[in-house]
Amino acid sequence: MVPVMREAVALVQLVLFTALKNAFAARYIQWPPEDVRRLAGCVVSDLFATPAADPDSGGFASENREMVEEELRGLAAALPELLPVLTDALRMQVFCDREEGVNSLPTLMRAKALGILQEERDLPLPSTFMLAVRALGVEYGLLQPMQAEEPDAG
Repeated sequence: MVPVMREAVALVQLVLFTALKNAFAARYIQWPPEDVRRLAGCVVSDLFATPAADPDSGGFASENREMVEEELRGLAAALPELLPVLTDALRMQVFCDREEGVNSLPTLMRAKALGILQEERDLPLPSTFMLAVRALGVEYGLLQPMQAEEPDAG
C-alpha cells in the first residue's frame, strides 16, 4: 500500500507545482519560464522535504533561498483551496515514511508553523485520500476521468 500512497502524494505535489507555476508566471512576468518552474519546484520540494531532482534546481534553491522561504510563508494565503489536500498528503507522506523506518515528523511541524497544516482535519482513510487526489488530478487536467466500462453486448 505504501507505493500507491506515495504515488498519490506525488500527484498532490504535481498539483501544487502546477498551481504555483501558474501563480508565479502571473506574478513574475519578467522571469524566464524555466526560472518560474524552478521556483515552483523549489517551494514544493522544500514543503515536502524532498531533494531537488537536478543540480540546476538545487543551485537555484540555494541562490534564491530567501524567495523560496517567502513563498512558503505565503502559501496558505495564496492557495487556501489546496490546504486540505496538502494536509492529507503531508500526513500520508509521514505515515509512509514511518512504515519505512524514517522519521519525517519535522516536515509536519514545519507545515504547521507555516500555517499550511490543518490540525483539526481528520486523517482520511487511504482509499478516501486516493479518490480525493484522483478527483483533484482530473480537475487540474493531470489525469483523465475514469470511464464506466460498457457491458459486453454478447
